[in-house]
Amino acid sequence: MKTYIKYFDEIGINDIPQVGGKNASLGEMYQNLSSKGIAVPNGFAITSDAYWDFLDHNDFRSQLSTILSFLDTDNFSNLQEVGKKCRQLMLSGLFHQKLEDKIKEGYEYLTNQNGENISFAARSSATAEDLPNASFAGQQESYLNVRGIENLLKACHRCYASLFTDRAIKYRIDNGFDYNKVALSVGVQLMVRSDKACSGVMFSLDPDTGFEKVALVAGAWGLGENVVQGSVNTDEFLVFKPFIGKVRQAIISRKLGTKEKTMIYSRKSVHDIVRPEEAIINTNTPLDQQQRFILSDDEVTQLAEWAVLIEQYYKRHMDIEWAKDGTSGKLFIVQARPETVHSQKAKKTSFKEYTIKEKGKLICKGIGLGNSIISGRARLLRSPSEMDKLAKGEILITGRTDPDWDPILKKAGAIITDQGGRTSHAAIVAREVGTTAIVGSGNATRTIKDGQLITVSTAEGNTGYVYVGEASWDETEIDLSRIEVPQTDVMLILGHPDMAFKYAVLPNKGIGLMRMEFIINNAIQIHPMALRHFEKITDKEVRRQIEGLTHHYIDKPDYFIHRLAEATANIAAAFYPKDVIVRMSDFKSNEYANLIGGHPFEPKEQNPMIGFRGASRYYHPLYSEAFEMECEAMKMVREDMGLTNVKLMLPFVRNVAEAKKVIKLMAKKGLKRGVDGLQLYMMVEIPSNALLAEEFSKYFDGFSIGSNDLTQLTLGADRDSELLSEVFDPFDPAVMQLIKMAIEKANKHGVKIGLCGQAPSDYPEYAKFLVECGIDSISFNPDALLKGIENINAAERNQLKQNINNEV
Repeated sequence: MKTYIKYFDEIGINDIPQVGGKNASLGEMYQNLSSKGIAVPNGFAITSDAYWDFLDHNDFRSQLSTILSFLDTDNFSNLQEVGKKCRQLMLSGLFHQKLEDKIKEGYEYLTNQNGENISFAARSSATAEDLPNASFAGQQESYLNVRGIENLLKACHRCYASLFTDRAIKYRIDNGFDYNKVALSVGVQLMVRSDKACSGVMFSLDPDTGFEKVALVAGAWGLGENVVQGSVNTDEFLVFKPFIGKVRQAIISRKLGTKEKTMIYSRKSVHDIVRPEEAIINTNTPLDQQQRFILSDDEVTQLAEWAVLIEQYYKRHMDIEWAKDGTSGKLFIVQARPETVHSQKAKKTSFKEYTIKEKGKLICKGIGLGNSIISGRARLLRSPSEMDKLAKGEILITGRTDPDWDPILKKAGAIITDQGGRTSHAAIVAREVGTTAIVGSGNATRTIKDGQLITVSTAEGNTGYVYVGEASWDETEIDLSRIEVPQTDVMLILGHPDMAFKYAVLPNKGIGLMRMEFIINNAIQIHPMALRHFEKITDKEVRRQIEGLTHHYIDKPDYFIHRLAEATANIAAAFYPKDVIVRMSDFKSNEYANLIGGHPFEPKEQNPMIGFRGASRYYHPLYSEAFEMECEAMKMVREDMGLTNVKLMLPFVRNVAEAKKVIKLMAKKGLKRGVDGLQLYMMVEIPSNALLAEEFSKYFDGFSIGSNDLTQLTLGADRDSELLSEVFDPFDPAVMQLIKMAIEKANKHGVKIGLCGQAPSDYPEYAKFLVECGIDSISFNPDALLKGIENINAAERNQLKQNINNEV
């Protein structure tokens, strides 16, 4: 017997043929995950039986076939005309009495449960939508804030017609779905009043890299259309899934979006069912709301926990929509579908690395997606109606995209938008079709000329860059399955948190060097003492810059502490549980002075390279308060976030007395060696470090050789001096002897020792020397890793051969 409606508590994932993927998922969650605390708004689905009977009642099947037979399936030149005729036909039909009665029955059931003063969302759910291999969301229409039974009937009717939107027709053809085999179900769901609060999306993995240990939560004020369409730059939160519920703070990253617009219901939608674009309006977000996060930490963690539960239940990565009700203050899950990019890929065995060499002038930048570089002609389009102007492989430049753009996005060599975040429509589609993209540029349509030759680079971190002309770059394909891992530990040098998830797949034993000053320079930008003593800043422009960066922090030092902690946590989480050795700040005084607000707090030195730097700064009155902030950030990472794989390293320690002084100071700030497994390392970069390695080993768990500084100070040659470039020789016998001495003493006293630098990858004989000395680890920049591994393997094979010969 045919069933026209099914309530959510009657629907499961096996009902896709009857209610489509969207409704099947909602019913599945409502039935099985509500008991785990996940809130899903109740509702019912109008089934595919009802849809087929609607077509038969109005004798539409043959008429639709006739109209669609005229479609140009090669170039889709008449797509708009054909789609319009199909929709007009569908809207001319009538619901038969039984269907109308059943919709009224569902309406009365929900109003009896929740009161008359409620509104509904009527969402289209095609029977071929939201499948793992076919999940382009937004092909059909949804109607929000629907009030009253008459408006609900109209909304359901228009959902039927939306099965023949231009984009939906082309999507079915592209994916091989016969329209005669695709029905439409309508989900009628209680409306979450996110217009009075906020809404967004989340992924149960990192959508850019596929890194599985984090959940990404993104959103903006008001209804979710702004987030999906990319009309605003969203707030974004990364949560480390393994630690949810186990540590005080599982959020490892927060990014404040501008959220310039807030989408709410129009007055028209309150009284009548109108077209989706007329039901909602965008209002300017008040400045105070733009400058604060949409969710509390507890709410972010709650959503991420739900994402994990949903992922575990479905046994796959998920793309989830959430909403917060501004009336009740409660969070809800309003949709969950399989993630379709990384879930379809086999386990990654290859890694492609791009290195840009020569590039033109920077035009604009935004959020980069795709980890690639491409050059081509720019094509500025204002709407999908101009699709004929875009030649295959050209770079599409537009304000933002929505599902109407889907038919042409596959043609683009790259996509650049003014608006949008990592979870916007343009970002999602770019990932699905494998296209390089930059979203949220802010000004691409104003700064890039139509027809201009440009280069798009998303291979330089999370920021994507657009350059004038055709750049030159190298591409390296790495087959990870064929890499022979040496016995000597191979580690990475990394200072860019945005690259951590990407590089975590490379063969490594962790991070041998994370430079804190890189984080301070790029993610913080402000001198820590200028934050601690903001009242001493008299320069109006400097004050304005600091206020602009720190506006969402009540206490300015918290800006430094939280930003440093989160950047470190990003890297530590990417490589967890492997060691991540974080070197405390090692700017020279002139480099510190160049930070925002830095000049009043730094001395003027003739030779900063051997001046006020490293450990000497940490206990000095000019910097000790800033070092305390560094310690607070590292304590937050290890204690609050639980990332105890972070080890701490002191640079430029001139003597043992200085080491003892700084270690004591760190212990006072809650970073005591041995507590919760905390290990302390020291850079070996001054001759005294090697000469007194036995004494230093009493206070440190490991050493890391800084060969550049060690060479400079052994030979008395400024490493930055062109005049002394011939003298500066890392192979000088005095330098090599100090390195060998340090390794031997470290091995004798059971202290780990490694080296971070370029030489072992550039010079096979240097790698051979280190292996023969018995070094524990060598750390490389990612672009030097493969050559470094090759040199270490050759050195180890040679040593093994020598050992065998000696035994014989």
